[in-house]
Amino acid sequence: MIEIGLSTWTDHPALSTEGKDKATLTEYAGHFPLVEVDSSFYATPSLSNVVNWQHQVLEQFRFIFKANQAMTLHDGVVDEDYLTTERRMVFTDFYKVMQPLVKTNQLAAVLFQFPPSFRCELKNIRYLFEVRQMMGKLPIAVEFRNASWFTDAVTEDTLSYLQRLKMINVTVDEPFDGNQGMPFVLQVTSAKQAFFRLHGRNASGWFSSGKNWRRERTNYRYSSAELKELAESIKAVAESVQDVMVIFNNNGNHDAVANAKELQELLGIHFTGLGPMQLDLF
Repeated sequence: MIEIGLSTWTDHPALSTEGKDKATLTEYAGHFPLVEVDSSFYATPSLSNVVNWQHQVLEQFRFIFKANQAMTLHDGVVDEDYLTTERRMVFTDFYKVMQPLVKTNQLAAVLFQFPPSFRCELKNIRYLFEVRQMMGKLPIAVEFRNASWFTDAVTEDTLSYLQRLKMINVTVDEPFDGNQGMPFVLQVTSAKQAFFRLHGRNASGWFSSGKNWRRERTNYRYSSAELKELAESIKAVAESVQDVMVIFNNNGNHDAVANAKELQELLGIHFTGLGPMQLDLF
């Protein structure tokens, strides 16, 4: 099974039935069976919010939640022991609010997107083990943003370690210059789940540090030729993996929806069990 979704449900005006700047979750769920929740990175959602989101979609709809920034060490940690009392509390709270989704099988994964400072070194290797301990049996996907995890010397070890920890290696499509960015690592670490995150190929925006870098880095529209290339990789993985998740994060200029729809057509897949708001937009 291949499922396609977008990062967040709000930032896609093309999905709004009333022509608004933001779409609702119900509108979004009329088009895609999967969504990546970005807001959980900034603040762990409340249990009531998670349950409310569940009530806005059909039971087949699934969520990917980004791990809170404290869980992915984006808070400038300097302690040798990452798992401080405060950080353990964040893990505990996050784990609790995922439980309604676990009960209904609507939690596709918790995405740990680590910062570029998270290098392949002993304390970080140990932290991955601690993450697994703290998260129990929740499905965990790992996106590295430091290429040291995928040098020729350690790639196989990295993948083997993720496999032992029952963590999903996220295959990212983004600019990579050999130092900055990440390579396209197609190997999977689970026979059950694979995860593609497509950020776009805007190298100038990706490597810049201007004030609008957050939007510029994902300001990219994939060409049909590029989508065909990605479709072949996705189909190859789907032959050996039960569930392939594809998330478009190239929304700096609202291109994610059109690209996701085109990829769906290229893959020849039809999503069933969508919400009642589905429209033929493209």
